[in-house]
Amino acid sequence: MKKVAFYTLGCKLNFSETSTIGRLFTDAGYAVVEFTDAADVYVINTCSVTEHADKKCRKVVKEALKYAPNAYITIVGCYAQLKPVEIAEIEGVDMVLGAAEKFRIVEYISDLTKLPKAVIHQQDIEKVNHNFIAAYSIGDRTRTFLKVQDGCDYPCTYCTIPLARGGSRSDTVENVVNRARQIAESGVKEIVLTGVNLGDFGIRDGQREDKFFDLVKALDEVEGIERFRISSIEPNLLSNEIISFVAASKRFVPHFHIPLQSGSDKILGLMKRRYRRDLYTERVATIKALIPNCCIGVDVIVGFPGETHEDFLDTYQFLNELDISYLHVFTYSEREQTEAATMTGVVSGSTRADRSKMLHILSDKKRRAFYLSQIGSVAEVLFEDDQKNGFMHGFTRNYVKVKAKYDPVMVNEIKTVKLIELTPDGEVEVMETEEVLAH
Repeated sequence: MKKVAFYTLGCKLNFSETSTIGRLFTDAGYAVVEFTDAADVYVINTCSVTEHADKKCRKVVKEALKYAPNAYITIVGCYAQLKPVEIAEIEGVDMVLGAAEKFRIVEYISDLTKLPKAVIHQQDIEKVNHNFIAAYSIGDRTRTFLKVQDGCDYPCTYCTIPLARGGSRSDTVENVVNRARQIAESGVKEIVLTGVNLGDFGIRDGQREDKFFDLVKALDEVEGIERFRISSIEPNLLSNEIISFVAASKRFVPHFHIPLQSGSDKILGLMKRRYRRDLYTERVATIKALIPNCCIGVDVIVGFPGETHEDFLDTYQFLNELDISYLHVFTYSEREQTEAATMTGVVSGSTRADRSKMLHILSDKKRRAFYLSQIGSVAEVLFEDDQKNGFMHGFTRNYVKVKAKYDPVMVNEIKTVKLIELTPDGEVEVMETEEVLAH
């Protein structure tokens, strides 16, 4: 039996697609093994959003060949769509597959003969068939990442995703609900809904047929899934009706991740974002009014062209005063074929690094404050299959990471616990409610 191993760079959407590609190999008679095992085939799923895509790809290829010098190396993902020729020149790479080709990977690599030059199968994104291809992760985590939307119609000046994945398109509500039921039958208790622009769900063949809110209402009725988590949603697409529904929902958890990118209206304009900070403030206020214990995560980019010291301080102060729980901080990096790459007012690398450091410190402060606000409360935790220094970890519904003494019986189980202490490593120790009552 031939063996295949995977490595995924980037977002939850990539993880869902890697898992789906893995099932294609399993159906074709391959055994899926760990990356560190000697595999016959390595599939590396790449990202174009994270910095140094080329450097990361090269490093993973080198690692794979260290474990299996004669392995067949295939590169897929956003970076493969954008830079196929560049990737094909990396020593050891045998095949590069674009966005339309990656789900036909088993057909393309039926022959594992290593040729002198890498083979490329990739089309211009305009020519790619924009039919939605479903994907979900299963078997590798307690939570399942379920892809319900792909592509994006938003022309943000810094982003290559529309170039790498094409226009916005979605699955049907019926298909997603059926898939969620199948996932429930496998024993998974939490589904994370993923997409490139998740809130834009509902477009098929270029026409809007549904809204994201329609999907949320339908999934809330799915038996067997304890939790649905919304991975990320644009502030202009996070409607008050969605927030109100989640506040009263049986299954949607009190956790929103809402990209901001900048707290400066000037920079938001240069980025061609579809909102200004007043709207963002309004969304956060509405969430906190309806769901006081809601966890709110924020994406923010530092060092965008034209961002002055005053603009950055504007962002910092805005975030400092906002009732949010944590930040995902991205240091701006130039991307070819984007409008921002030709803009004036380039921010030096050292200044970008300094601003990133400041926001990372702010994020730690925000997360600590949020966690401390939850100490003493009773919460439901879904425990994961990991063990470190005798402890296991899990997440509350509102995304507080907790630790408890390892007990294999608790893996993939939802336990009611009391949050008792914030540890020096930034995690929350818990005690099962039975133990609390015993004391």
